[in-house]
Amino acid sequence: MDHNASLPAPPRRLRRIVLLGLAILGSAGAAFVVRRPLMMSAPVCAAGRWHGCFDTFNGVVLMTLAALPLALLVVWVLARVRRAAGVAPARAWRMSLAEVGMVHGTVPFLWLTMMPGAGPGTAARRVSLVPLRDLVTMGPLGIAGNLLVLASLGFFAPMRFAALASVPRILALGVGCSTLIETAQYVLWLDRVSSVDDVLVNTVGAVLAALASRRWWRTAAEVPSDRPRPAPAPVG
Repeated sequence: MDHNASLPAPPRRLRRIVLLGLAILGSAGAAFVVRRPLMMSAPVCAAGRWHGCFDTFNGVVLMTLAALPLALLVVWVLARVRRAAGVAPARAWRMSLAEVGMVHGTVPFLWLTMMPGAGPGTAARRVSLVPLRDLVTMGPLGIAGNLLVLASLGFFAPMRFAALASVPRILALGVGCSTLIETAQYVLWLDRVSSVDDVLVNTVGAVLAALASRRWWRTAAEVPSDRPRPAPAPVG
C-alpha cells in the first residue's frame, strides 16, 4: 500500500504563504547585495536633489524601492473599491495589483532608458540596425537590464487586459513599446545608441515575464463579471 498517496495536498493558503515568504527572502537578499551602492544615493535623494538622485541608476532604484509601500497602499485601496462595487475579492486584488505593477515596475526602467549620455545634443546620433551585433557588447548586466525594461508590462498586462492575454499580442506589445523607446532616444538626441538588439532583448523580457504569469491571465469570460452587481429587488 502506498501511504504517500493518502496524504492530503497542502492547503492553498499554506502554499501562498510559502511563496510569499520565499519572495520576501529573495527581495531581502537582493536588497542586502545592493545595499551599499543604493545607500550612497540615500542622502542626496533624501535632500530632494535632482543631480545625484534622479539622474543616476542607484538613485532611481532607491526611490523605486522607497515608493513600494505607497504602491502597495494603492493596490489595497483599489481592491477595496472594487470589492465594494461587487467584484469578486480574488479578481479585485489581481486587477488592482496588475494595474499598479505595470506602472511601478515599468516607469523607472523607462526613466533609465531616457537618461542622456555624455554628449546629449552634440554627439552624433548612433543607430545600429544589424541584429545581434551589439548583443556581445552589452555584457551580462546590460542584457539583464534590457530584459527587465518591459518585464513588468509583460507580466501584468495580460492579467489586467483580456485583449493582451496571448503570446503573439504580448510580442507585438513588446516590439511596439521598445521601438518607441529607441525612436525617442534618437529623436531627443540623448547620445544613446538606438539599437535593434535593444528591441529584441526588451521584447524577449516581456514575453518571458508574460509566460511566467500565464496562469493568472485574464480571460474574455471574466470581463462582464467586473461590472457592479445590481442591487436585489425589494420584496413585496
